[in-house]
Amino acid sequence: MTQPDFVPTQPPVASDASEVDLPLPLTAPQRKPRLLVVDDQPIHLQVLHRALARDHQLFMATTGAQALKVCRNQAPDLVLLDVVMPDMDGFEVLQQLKAAPETTDIPVIFVTAHGGDEIETQCLQAGAVDFIPKPVNPSVVRARVKTHLTLKFQSDFLRDMAFMDGLTGVSNRRQFDERLNVEWGRAQRNGTPLSLVLLDVDFFKAYNDHYGHQAGDDCLRQLASVLKASLRRPTDLVARYGGEEFVCLLPETAFSDGMDMAHKLLSAVTRRAMPHHFSAVAPVVTISLGLATREGIGQTGRAEDLLALADAQLYRAKHAGRAQVCGQRLGAGPSHGQP
Repeated sequence: MTQPDFVPTQPPVASDASEVDLPLPLTAPQRKPRLLVVDDQPIHLQVLHRALARDHQLFMATTGAQALKVCRNQAPDLVLLDVVMPDMDGFEVLQQLKAAPETTDIPVIFVTAHGGDEIETQCLQAGAVDFIPKPVNPSVVRARVKTHLTLKFQSDFLRDMAFMDGLTGVSNRRQFDERLNVEWGRAQRNGTPLSLVLLDVDFFKAYNDHYGHQAGDDCLRQLASVLKASLRRPTDLVARYGGEEFVCLLPETAFSDGMDMAHKLLSAVTRRAMPHHFSAVAPVVTISLGLATREGIGQTGRAEDLLALADAQLYRAKHAGRAQVCGQRLGAGPSHGQP
């Protein structure tokens, strides 16, 4: 029977009445955790589906290739992985997950009929976080999944804190640098566009000089809030790039859509109407923006090229009078636009 790349969960089913639910930590996301179950035997998928579907968003794969695709596209919080499969075994799947930056942190529990200390040791040494022998005990599976999701969410929380800008609460430069490399690699593999917007506050030195640095800090916090509210997709990223500069990373966003988003950001900041009576372009705080877009299939270059092009376009916008957007596709001529 042909299986799709992933199968969303069916309506929730009740668990054993005797089971005591283990609470997830306060750092858990406000959604059902995403689990990927990988097994080439439908009966095993059904057993795990019945055990886990109530409290999780469940995806299923029957081959290693399907599992890797789901991990890249759906970013599951945890993978339950069979060892023996027809196309590639679980150890090869795990090795490929660990080798890719966007999937390396996904924890994997091996679920296999091959028991014994030797195979369990091999699974753990390969990088799995746990080992569950078949036939599975549903209560044991649920308890171990809860435990490893708790550890995963706590780890994510600590990592997010390390990647957060202390002043504005958005991502910091370190997080942006990592995400840029990940999204560039994803765009190359999938042949999809990637847009990047670099922006800064017009005449911010004059703002700080006349209103004071505390007011300048508050201005940056308000600006970060406006930018974050304007980016609706969970895959979009806003980060503080340095000083009064911010960057917005827009995966799967073509040049025209990137220009639309840049103008939306420009308008949103202007509408916030933060007074700036020492600006030469407006009585309120404004921003200048540079857009760079990597097109889809066949696009060459490096992630650093995209950032450098956005920086060059930001310079053009400021040189042309500020409070405007300039943009360019990698390998194409520049465009200029004002709302």
